[in-house]
Amino acid sequence: MWLSDNWFSCKFAGSNQKGFMQNKKQFKRYTVTSALPYANGPLHIGHLAGVYVPADLYVRYLRSNEKDVVFIGGSDEHGVPITIKAWQQGVTPQDIVDKYHELIKKSFAEFGISFDIYSRTSNKIHHETSSEMFKKMYDEGKFIEKYTEQYYDESHQTFLSDRYIIGTCPICSYEKAYGDQCENCGTSLNATDLINPRSVLSGKEPVLRKTKHWYLPLDQYTDWLKEWILEGHKVDWKTNVYGQVKSWIDQGLQPRAVTRDLNWGVKVPLSEAEGKVLYVWFDAPIGYISATREWAEQKGVEWEKWWKDPETRLIHFIGKDNIVFHCIIFPIMLKAEGSYIVPDNVPAFEFLNLEGQKISTSNNWAVWLHEYLVEFKGKQDVLRYVLLANAPETKDNDFTWKDFQTRNNSELVAILGNFVNRTLVLTHKYFDALVPQASQFNEDDLKAIAEIEAIPERISMSLENFRFREALAEMMNLARLGNKYLTDNEPWKIFKSDPDRVKSVLNISLQICANLTIVAAPFLPFTAKKLSEMLNIGQMKWKEAGNIHLLKPGHRINNPELLFEKIEDETINAQIEKLNATSRANQNDKFVPNPLKEPVQYDEFAKMDIRTGTILEAEKVAKTKKLMKLTIDTGIDKRTVVSGIAEHYDAKDLIGRKVCILVNLAPKELRGITSHGMILMAENPDGSLGFVAPPDNYVDGTEIK
Repeated sequence: MWLSDNWFSCKFAGSNQKGFMQNKKQFKRYTVTSALPYANGPLHIGHLAGVYVPADLYVRYLRSNEKDVVFIGGSDEHGVPITIKAWQQGVTPQDIVDKYHELIKKSFAEFGISFDIYSRTSNKIHHETSSEMFKKMYDEGKFIEKYTEQYYDESHQTFLSDRYIIGTCPICSYEKAYGDQCENCGTSLNATDLINPRSVLSGKEPVLRKTKHWYLPLDQYTDWLKEWILEGHKVDWKTNVYGQVKSWIDQGLQPRAVTRDLNWGVKVPLSEAEGKVLYVWFDAPIGYISATREWAEQKGVEWEKWWKDPETRLIHFIGKDNIVFHCIIFPIMLKAEGSYIVPDNVPAFEFLNLEGQKISTSNNWAVWLHEYLVEFKGKQDVLRYVLLANAPETKDNDFTWKDFQTRNNSELVAILGNFVNRTLVLTHKYFDALVPQASQFNEDDLKAIAEIEAIPERISMSLENFRFREALAEMMNLARLGNKYLTDNEPWKIFKSDPDRVKSVLNISLQICANLTIVAAPFLPFTAKKLSEMLNIGQMKWKEAGNIHLLKPGHRINNPELLFEKIEDETINAQIEKLNATSRANQNDKFVPNPLKEPVQYDEFAKMDIRTGTILEAEKVAKTKKLMKLTIDTGIDKRTVVSGIAEHYDAKDLIGRKVCILVNLAPKELRGITSHGMILMAENPDGSLGFVAPPDNYVDGTEIK
């Protein structure tokens, strides 16, 4: 049931939203872009949840509605982080981007992100497209020129970007702060703020030199932005996007440098700009245009209508960190160039956290897509489902492995998979795999049919308004409807007494399955394809959704297979431990020893009598979290020691363990138990405790000197 582009404002049952408001303009075609992933590392679930899964879902929905759409993707391959990684690894920037472009492209393809083209910004066509746009804007006087002072490394004879400069943070005194930010205290900095700055290339102090660059005067477009966004898109843009754009405009826009001194990127096409490239923020979004040109050349079609025809709807899918670039800077570039359309909507997402912490690529705190595809082979749709169910649409959300397991087992397996499997198995059992002819419908049947007809429209309304979690819930409501309908009517109990009734029940259940192949396809493409094959039908278009006659009586279905399988605790615990190991490693890497304590005289130290011993008995102290009661053979005697190690060790694992014990510590009563001594423990940065212990062959009572 395709809703035309005459969108409207309405409410529907079950929605907790204020209503739907959409642009009423009709469009002939759609250009849909997704943020270009940076080619200096692999993809993680934060990228997928915030950009690529929603974009792919939306594009698949448009295609099912037979809309003319091109879905653009590609790797962002320029900028300082890539040159730094290449320098650190002793390779070229091209080596870095080649490696990660291929990994990213392969991961997208295997995961099912259905780009029409996945390009890259190091391609010749991109350099040409970016240069042409810059030159046109330059010739028309759209830039302003400025001289600024920038740090220069005299040894390497090169200007230094902020990330190539380190020094002491003026705020927290951290000695390895970068020229743009202190990663210790988080303060944003200018390179000139650093105390004792030095070049990461030579280790020497850089000098300030004058350099000329070209700037895009963003402030000159303030009135246009206010009219276009603040007035024109006040209703239909997401509140988080609109709010951030309004904040930037209200703060006052400033000219922004279009060029920089660097040897990696798109060369500035001016004779006076030797050693300068286009800033990555300028050339990267042009990558959407160059990729469209590349795609059009491959298809033998004209590209300009996808970017210059007002009857084309341009939509950018991005994360919230890209809002300013796609809602302010890139649109100003397109406006300044003069011949391009600007985006009609930018449904930006917030961030996805992982187990309560911010995803961090530098700390390896992430679920990497290429690893997931190996460790959870054939489960692309499970991850798509969980990420959509937790989509950070207007606020940050969290991914946990336990929730991943629960949603798979309790929703995909227990609801969608269970309903489909029961329906197909019963059809094979009672009707030899042939779709039965329905007889007279009762009230339950008519209610189910009414929902079958209504749900596709509700999904459409949610998707047209970029409410993907809401749309997913409506899709699953169709599976829930089928599951409940089948359970309530219990065909397995009445087949012998009322076979005609069973025919109607299974006919309706099979029609729900057929409808699921349509409405689930944008969300769960692998699952929908598998279900279509089991039903022995091709992929149908969205206009067929809601039809209760998709499967004709007598149509033969194929053998049923499980759509999903249960994920066991062992699998999830392994993933949690993988993250825990990462957390421990990060804490160890960041460990800074405590300062030395005040000096003690030797005579004071010599008073301590530390001996070797063996734990004979161990039991957790009742009604405490930390305390463990130990009986220790010190070689001198057998004594009781109370130690705060119960959160770190099981009592049964301590029997026979060698320890070092301070035997002349004054007795102390803890929870009614007198403790005679203290065992020596070391505490790791992650808070874990380890025994300071002698080798097993040391005799109890041996002195520690």
